[in-house]
Amino acid sequence: MERALEVTAGGRVVWGALALAAPGLNLKLAGIGDRDTPELRYLIRVFGSRALALGLGYLLSDAEARRRWRRLCLVVDVCDTAAGAVHVVRGDVPRATAAGLAAITGAYAATGVLALRAERRDAEG
Repeated sequence: MERALEVTAGGRVVWGALALAAPGLNLKLAGIGDRDTPELRYLIRVFGSRALALGLGYLLSDAEARRRWRRLCLVVDVCDTAAGAVHVVRGDVPRATAAGLAAITGAYAATGVLALRAERRDAEG
């Protein structure tokens, strides 16, 4: 499970760095390059700094601190996935885009839930 969490954190670092360095490319990869505006680039960079901080925070921490980072990442991933689901239902963002991004954050959240369950099992057993 730890390896999966490290890969997830690495994904956050890569995605966050890309969002900071090339927000336009990030928009294209997300399927919304046709909506490119300075305001959206700014928000992509805000997202990028958050993703970068979450990933680096996890990777650079000791085992005890990683427990806290896992929980923080899980909260963020659940919130992001719920927001994506709302946009899928509303249809105010291209559905394929909202569903694709929600699937990514949902996979991150699922990894976090599995890690939390494994941690609890280890504590009990």
